Amino acid sequence: MPTLIVTAHPDPDSLTHHVAEELRAALPEGSVETVDLAAEGFDPRFTLADRQTYRTGAGAPHDVVAEQQRIDRATDLVLVFPVWWWSVPALLKGWIDRVFVNGWAFDVDPDGGLRRTLGRLTIHFVPVAGDDAGVWDRHGYRAALRTQIEHGIVDFCGARRGVTVFVHDSEHEDATVRAQAVAAAVGAVSRSIVDRSRD
Repeated sequence: MPTLIVTAHPDPDSLTHHVAEELRAALPEGSVETVDLAAEGFDPRFTLADRQTYRTGAGAPHDVVAEQQRIDRATDLVLVFPVWWWSVPALLKGWIDRVFVNGWAFDVDPDGGLRRTLGRLTIHFVPVAGDDAGVWDRHGYRAALRTQIEHGIVDFCGARRGVTVFVHDSEHEDATVRAQAVAAAVGAVSRSIVDRSRD
């Protein structure tokens, strides 16, 4: 089952990229495509052309079509990203804004009806967070982010919810703590993908 792993971090030595590499290695060889939006220079700015595509459902810019084709080849999409200001980084948000549009991720008919079109795709999230799980739960940040990305994106497009696994304590001084968090996240996502492929 082809898996597309997308990262959005400017530092190739970041924990975000390490998590993505560990996940790639945990999945069956030859079944994974990885995308580094920062290294590839994806432009996250939502332009007038993007607005026109959103309104009409047609004529997406070439760079957007290329990203949609990558996703079309996959059964599973995994977004691995650092949490900045309790949300996804601007690069990833812009990628979602531009790629998950009318005419591809969903269709709006002239009467205002909505058809969700990504039912074949399972989407997983691996947010890499600096704070511990207690901080996230105490302030409701985990629920807020999950609502935003799982309900607001996955459900809206009709895709299937995969797993959302946080890598907490990403800036912890103890490398063992970080390694355990990474292993837990990689294990949960890879098991979900592999187990479903056996069904």
